Amino acid sequence: MAERFSIAQVTPYGWEAGHEVNLFVERTAGELARRGHRVVVLAPSDSPAWVRDSRRLIRQGEGGILPAPGEEPRVLAVGDVLPVGSARRGARRLGVDVARTIEEALGAAPFDFVHVHEPFAPSASSAALRHSRSLNVGSFHAPTERAVSTQLARRVVELFFGRLDARLAHYAATAELLSQFFPAEYRLVTPGADPPAADGDAPEGGRARIAFAHREERPALRLFLRALRRLPLDAEWSATLWTAPDAPGLAPIRREVRERLQVRGGVRGAADVSFRAGDVAVFASTGVIPAPGLLLRAIAAGAVPVASRLPVYEEILGDGELGLLFEPGDVETLSAQLSRLVGDLELRDRLRMRAGELRARLTWSRVADELEDVYGQLAARRHTPDGDAGLRARLGKRPLIDVDLHMHTDHSHDCATPVEVLLSTARERGLGAIAVTDHNEISGALDAAAKADGVKVIVAEEVKTAHQGEVIGLFLREKIPRGLSLEETIAEIKRQGGLVYVPHPFDRLHAVPDYEHLLPVLGDVDAIEVFNPRIAFKPFNEEAVRFAAKYRIVAGAGSDSHVAAGLGSVRIRMRDFDGPDEFLESLRDADIIRKPTSLLYVQALKFLETRATPAPARRARRARRVRRAARKS
Repeated sequence: MAERFSIAQVTPYGWEAGHEVNLFVERTAGELARRGHRVVVLAPSDSPAWVRDSRRLIRQGEGGILPAPGEEPRVLAVGDVLPVGSARRGARRLGVDVARTIEEALGAAPFDFVHVHEPFAPSASSAALRHSRSLNVGSFHAPTERAVSTQLARRVVELFFGRLDARLAHYAATAELLSQFFPAEYRLVTPGADPPAADGDAPEGGRARIAFAHREERPALRLFLRALRRLPLDAEWSATLWTAPDAPGLAPIRREVRERLQVRGGVRGAADVSFRAGDVAVFASTGVIPAPGLLLRAIAAGAVPVASRLPVYEEILGDGELGLLFEPGDVETLSAQLSRLVGDLELRDRLRMRAGELRARLTWSRVADELEDVYGQLAARRHTPDGDAGLRARLGKRPLIDVDLHMHTDHSHDCATPVEVLLSTARERGLGAIAVTDHNEISGALDAAAKADGVKVIVAEEVKTAHQGEVIGLFLREKIPRGLSLEETIAEIKRQGGLVYVPHPFDRLHAVPDYEHLLPVLGDVDAIEVFNPRIAFKPFNEEAVRFAAKYRIVAGAGSDSHVAAGLGSVRIRMRDFDGPDEFLESLRDADIIRKPTSLLYVQALKFLETRATPAPARRARRARRVRRAARKS
C-alpha cells in the first residue's frame, strides 16, 4: 500500500471568493482524502465566527487540526484578508494575525507536506512557506507577471522560493514565464475540470448558444458584447452571460440583441458557471486576468471555445486545433469567428470531437495521481529516521560526553590558535571529543590527534568546493584538495570512509551550499549543522533547523571557533563512540547545548590575534601560549 501523508494545502485567496485556485485546492484535497491522506486546507476567510472556531481547533493541537484517515479534508480559516486594488483580480493584503495563526497550525501538527499555492508575498501561502518545517510544494497557477515579485523584490523572492522542494506549474505558459525570473524545474500538472451537470436544456436543432463568464477583466466583457452586436440577426443564436453578484450594470444594448441575451448573476466562482455541450464559449482576455481554468471547464462540458491568442489559451487549444482564436482586443475577428460557428454546425461538432482526448484527461483523479507521484518522490529523499536501533541500544550504556564538532587551529589561514592551546582549552572546558576542521587542511587535526591526552580528536577538514560553498569531512585519513565540485568532494569523503557534515548551510553572508546545491546530494549528507554561534543572523540557523527536520537529517552543532575563547560555546551532549558508525548513531539522540557568548567579542579577538598582530609578534605570542599549555597538561 502506498504511503499515506499528512498534507496542508494553503491558498492565498479568501475561501468564499470562488477563485480558480480555491476550486483546485478543494477538488484535489477531496481526492487525496478519499485515498487515505490526512488533508487540511488553510485559507483566509471573511467570517469572524469561522476564524474563531478554527483557532480553537488549532489550539487543541494535532487532534483539532488533522482529520482522521479517510475523513473529509478539514478547512481551517486562518484570518481575514484585506482587499487591495481591484477585487476582481483577487488582490489581497495579509491580515495582522494571519501569519501567527498559520505558524501555530503548522507547528501543532506533524505535516509531511505543506503545499502552497501562488506563494507570492504577502499572502497566507508565503506565510506558510516561511514557517513550514515540512517538505514544501509550490503550485503556480496564473500565467501573469507580478511586477513587485519579479522586478522590485526579485532577489528576495528568489531566496524565498528556494525553500520549495518541488515547483508545479499548471500550464507551460506559467512555467515559461516564471523561468524567466526564477529559473528552476517546474513540473507541469494540468488542472482537472468538473464534469458537466445534467441539464435538460438541450440545443434546439442547429441553434448556436454563445456563452461568456465574466471571470476575466472587464474589457473582455465589453469586447464580447461588441462582438454580439455585430452578429447577423437572421442567424439562429442566443447568448448567456454569467456575472458576479457585485458586477456593475451592462452598457445599453439594442433590443434585438438584448432579447437573445440571458444574464445570470450570482456567480462567485468557476464552479457556478454551467457550460453545456455544444455551447460556443468565449474567452476574450487581453492577458490581464486570463481564466484558463474556466476554459478547461468549458472543454470538459463539451463546449467549443473561441479564445484570444494568449500563450496559455493557445496552449490549451493546441494552437487552434481544439477551438478558434483571435488577436486580443480584435472585435472584428472575434465577431467573424462567432459567425463561422453560428452558421456551421459541422464545424462546431468537429472541434468538439477533436477535444475528446483532452476532455478525457480533465479528471481530478488524474491530478491526484500526479500529486501523489510528486509527494512520493519527495518523501523518498528523506532520510530514515530510525537508524540502527540495536547499535543505539548498545550505545545507551556508554557515558555521556560533550563534543564540539567545528573548530580551527593555526593550520587554518584565518586562525592563530596552536594545537596545544586548543587541546588544553578543550580539557579545561570538559569536552570529551572535538572535531578539528581546519580550512582545506588536515595537518592540524593529525597533529591534535597525535598529541591528544584525555580528549578524543576527530580528524576532519572544512573543504572549499569550486562554487558550492564548504563541506566538512569527518573521520578522514587524507587531505582533500579544495576546488572540487560538491559532488566530487563528497565522493572523496565517502571513499575515505568519512561522514559528510554540512556546516552553516544557509549563512548567506558567506559562500555556502544552498537549497539548489543540497537537494541533488541529500542521500550522501550524513549530518547538518543546525546551530553555529558565528552566524550573524538568527534566521540563517533557523533555516538549517527547518531543512534538517523536513529531510530527517541528523542534526549537529559546533562553535566554529577561530579563537580558544570560543571553544565549546556550543556543544553536543552524546554517548561516547568509537568510529563513524557509532558517532552517527549517537548523534541521532544527542542534545545541543548552547552557552551565551558574545559574537562581537570572539570576532574582535580573532582580528586581534591574526590581522592586527604583526607576524613576528604572532610567532612570539604563539611560543608563549604553547609553553603555558604544556605546563597545564
